[in-house]
Amino acid sequence: MNATLSEKGQVTIPKPLREALGLHAGSRLDFREEAGRLVVTKVLAQSPLDKWRGRGSLPAGAANVDAYLGKIRDAG
Repeated sequence: MNATLSEKGQVTIPKPLREALGLHAGSRLDFREEAGRLVVTKVLAQSPLDKWRGRGSLPAGAANVDAYLGKIRDAG
């Protein structure tokens, strides 16, 4: 499939490719050059919880999450 670069440096991604890759208005794309070729990669959405992953800590004496949750459930 071919596309033409506009005067503003814009290009329209052909509809069959947009549909096949699940691209829509607002989709994020990463552009890079590799060996003289333009490579475009769809940027996968990051979970809003990813920034918190691994930052929590259990109270003293809790062996693991399952043990801690069992303890607080039994206390209630």
